Amino acid sequence: MATLSPMLSSAVGILAAEESSGGGGAAFQLVFFALIFVAMYFLLIRPQRRRAREAQNLQSSISENDEVLLNSGIYGFVTAIDGDVIWVDIADNVEIRVNKSAIARRINASAEPAGGAKSDNDSDK
Repeated sequence: MATLSPMLSSAVGILAAEESSGGGGAAFQLVFFALIFVAMYFLLIRPQRRRAREAQNLQSSISENDEVLLNSGIYGFVTAIDGDVIWVDIADNVEIRVNKSAIARRINASAEPAGGAKSDNDSDK
């Protein structure tokens, strides 16, 4: 019996010490959730804001006679701008009216041929 009582008292002492330092676990959880929020900010929120800012800059810099690629994959030339509405010439005597937000990117005529960049697969044909 004498050998059990010191072991029992040390076990009770360890349990009491863990209960009294319970704030350490809460502090760790708080730090852990803060780190998750910081990671989400840098991995999700910040890149999304950057893409939105780039899209807004693109939409405000579009002018007439720019070649553009629409989100739908249609290439065309901007013929008129009326507020948020842009008229895009996609073929001879064919114009479509689109919202500025439908523009995916502007085609640089000096760097890319009309109709977009050629891929390596196009040279095999």
